[in-house]
Amino acid sequence: MTLRGFKTLCLALLLCVSTAMSNNASAHRFHFGMTDISYNERTGSTEIVHTYTAHDIDALLLNLYQRQFDLSDPEDQDVLRQYVERQFWLAAPDGKRLPPKWIGMTVDANSVVIYQEIENTPLAHAATIRQGVLIDFLPEQVNTVNLGAGGTVRSLTFTRQALEQPAQ
Repeated sequence: MTLRGFKTLCLALLLCVSTAMSNNASAHRFHFGMTDISYNERTGSTEIVHTYTAHDIDALLLNLYQRQFDLSDPEDQDVLRQYVERQFWLAAPDGKRLPPKWIGMTVDANSVVIYQEIENTPLAHAATIRQGVLIDFLPEQVNTVNLGAGGTVRSLTFTRQALEQPAQ
């Protein structure tokens, strides 16, 4: 093989390897959710705001029910509400779940934002948090919960290996 042929072969191999690597990189997505929990002194309630990637929620619902969902439809929203309430909860020190009230949700092309409230209950009454939304569907899903109380914010990270954590 000539030097020119060797260089051409190396260039072709380099091109193939870089193309394969870029395809793998673009195929991998980071799956995450963000939940903000804070106490509203004015109302005396704990407020919960979840944010998820719209594509991941769509894929979850399609996988669970083998149909497309329109999250502007109240019946389809109810299906998502039931799923979220199974996967996310706060519990009191006695283990009893604190019942969140579903306030509503907003949806755009990029995200699904869900609003919940635990009425007349300070965040301090929560002893345990379970945040498993999408983790049952996407093993690499990472959910971050930001707890805001007394002017400070503390963050907890939930994965398949850590679905429940102490709230305090």
